[in-house]
Amino acid sequence: MLKFFLHRAIARLERAFHYDATYLHEITDISAGASVKFALFQIMSSHRDKVPLDAYCAARMAATLSEDCGPCTQLVVDAALKSGMQPARITALLRGDLEKAGADAELGFRYGIAVAQNTADALALSQEAERRFGKRALVSLAYAVACSRVYPALKRGLGHGAACTKIAVSDETIVLKHAA
Repeated sequence: MLKFFLHRAIARLERAFHYDATYLHEITDISAGASVKFALFQIMSSHRDKVPLDAYCAARMAATLSEDCGPCTQLVVDAALKSGMQPARITALLRGDLEKAGADAELGFRYGIAVAQNTADALALSQEAERRFGKRALVSLAYAVACSRVYPALKRGLGHGAACTKIAVSDETIVLKHAA
């Protein structure tokens, strides 16, 4: 019975975002317990406290891009759109025109890339994010980066890696050559 409800919840995600979550169905078939634990992880991965929407969504995109340039990135883009982030800002980030995305999105994206890739400027960007948005927001941004990397890694680990794809942002399509 538990598996039935888990599969139903996964199917809702698939319908809402036109996303192939076969790997989540497989986890559920193999172990309902593992699926429930992953569902609990969703609570952590959606934590957003005191951080502007654009910064949060941009950090998630950057972290996902550091791992994936396919379906997971599309899912994060679609979630950002559904949350209310302006398509033009998302497009600017994906094209590398960070300044055109706005100050919050630019900082969130730079932070996300730096933390995900452990670059030399990660500490400075963390300090800047804390200065601009506060400590609670920094926790949200750190969660956004850490959690966004889990999905592509989990998919690859289960043999569901995907090649780079075109990313649709409203009525525009962006070709990604590789992960950031």
